[in-house]
Amino acid sequence: MAVSAEDESGPASRNARAGFPSLNQRIFAPFKIATVIDTVASRGILAEAVLERTGLTLAEVRDPHTLTSIGQYLITCENIVAAGAQFADAFAIGSHLHLSAYGMYGYALMCSPTMREFFDFAVRYQPLATPTVRLEWRTEGPVAIWQFREIYRDVMSSDVRTFLVRQQMKMTFTHIRDTAGADNLPVRALFALPEDAHAAEDAAALSCPCLYGQAANELHYPIGILDQTPELGNRLTRTMLEETCERLIGQSRMSSGVSGEVYQLLLHAPSQFPSMTVVAAQLGLQERTLRRRLTGEDTSYGAIVDDVRRKLAIEYLQTTRMSVDDVAWKVGFSDSANLRRAIRRWTGKTINQIRASK
Repeated sequence: MAVSAEDESGPASRNARAGFPSLNQRIFAPFKIATVIDTVASRGILAEAVLERTGLTLAEVRDPHTLTSIGQYLITCENIVAAGAQFADAFAIGSHLHLSAYGMYGYALMCSPTMREFFDFAVRYQPLATPTVRLEWRTEGPVAIWQFREIYRDVMSSDVRTFLVRQQMKMTFTHIRDTAGADNLPVRALFALPEDAHAAEDAAALSCPCLYGQAANELHYPIGILDQTPELGNRLTRTMLEETCERLIGQSRMSSGVSGEVYQLLLHAPSQFPSMTVVAAQLGLQERTLRRRLTGEDTSYGAIVDDVRRKLAIEYLQTTRMSVDDVAWKVGFSDSANLRRAIRRWTGKTINQIRASK
C-alpha cells in the first residue's frame, strides 16, 4: 500500500495499534469487503478491480467462512479510490454497513440495555469488527463524543485516509441510528482534515454542521443519548453475547502468528511462565528476534503473559473450587492480594463477583 510522507510511522503508530489484530491476521468474515464490492458496482468498478492484490476471489468473498485481514480491506479501499470512487461512495459504504452485518459483535451492540453500555461495548470489542480506526469515547459538558484515532495512517495514502475517515463517520452514524433510532443525530462532526469542495456533502451525509482542520476526527452527540434504552435492549441476551465476544477476542489472540505460538506455550506451562529467553529458545529464535516479531504483531511478551494469567485466573475461579490462594499460585502470583488487584484491573470486578457470574 502507498505511504504518504506526512503520515505517522514507526513505533508510535505501532503502539497505537496495541491490542488490535496485525494487518495480515486473517480472522474476519468478509462482510466489509463484500459491501465495498456491492456498493461501487453501480459506479462500474468491477469486483476483480476491487480485489486486485488482495489474494481473494469473488467466490471467496461470498463465502461467509472465508477469513480476511485488515490489510486486505485497506487494499480494497485503495483499489476503489484509484478506480475513481468518490467520497459519496465512502458514505454509501458506511450507510450499508449496518450492525446486523457484524455478527455477534453487532447483535450484542443492538441488545445493549442502555446507550452508555453500547458506547462502552463498541470500544471494548472493536477488534472484532475489521477496524480501520481505534474508537474512543468521552463526555464533555453537554455532549458525548466519539473519537476516531487513525492507527493505520502509516500504511495508506492521503486519499485513502480521507476516504476511510468519512466512511467511519458514516458507519458510526448508521450504528447509532440502528440502535437508538433515526431521530438521534449528531450535533457536529469534527474532521482532522482540511476543508475541501465536499464539505456540503459531509454535512448532508451526517445531518450536522462539520468543522475542519481540527485536532481529531470526532462525532458529537447530545449527552442525553447515553441514558436512552435501545428498542432491542436486553441485558440477559447482551450478557450471553458478550461472553461469546470475549471468547472470540481470546481466540484471535491465541491463533495467529508468533504471538499465538507464545500463547500456546504459556497456556501449557501455567504457574511457571518461563522467561522470554527460554520461550524464544523453545521457538528456535533469538530473544531479540522474538521481541521484534511480537512488536510487529502489535504486542509484547509481557502483555501476552498478563493476558494468559487473566484467562487462566478467570477460568479457575469460575470452573473450580480452588481457594483464592491456590488460584494465585497457579497463575504465578506470590499471594492472593496480588491476584485480587489483578482481577480488579482486568475486569473491574471482585473475585466474588467473578465466581458468582459463572
